[in-house]
Amino acid sequence: MKPLTEREIRSAFVNCSKGESKRLSVPRDLADRPWGDLDFLGWRDPQAPDRAYLVMESGAGHTGIQLRSTAAGSSQTRRSMCSMCVTVHTGGVSLLVAPKPGKAGKQGNSVGAYMCTDLACSLYVRGKKDAGVGGRLRESLSLEQQIERTVANLAAFIAKVTA
Repeated sequence: MKPLTEREIRSAFVNCSKGESKRLSVPRDLADRPWGDLDFLGWRDPQAPDRAYLVMESGAGHTGIQLRSTAAGSSQTRRSMCSMCVTVHTGGVSLLVAPKPGKAGKQGNSVGAYMCTDLACSLYVRGKKDAGVGGRLRESLSLEQQIERTVANLAAFIAKVTA
């Protein structure tokens, strides 16, 4: 992924108002992010731990979605698998829910998926971040195929949100 500016990040969001996108907490360490190893930019809001955001490259530039997590601590002792990168964590996977854009979102319609709580799927797949014992299952897929699967899973999730 190519490095993004704060302006590019804020303008990418499709499921929140312009005012909300102006107020959301953009990471302050954008220059230090490992952009070459990222398939998408994902982060948690330090002021609101139940909020998360992700921005992914798409055919029309970038698409960003605002997410909310379920109640903290609900699955901290269970092993769960991220539906994006297929990494297993003990307490490191959360149900993240994205409101649909426009009228549907205002009516409460949303789409959810189980994802790595820290949204570091790209780093787990590449072995740049350790998920602990048994975190990455041995697979017959090559690293490139695992990356493609992660990107395809995330693109499918974003497509459901924006549909």
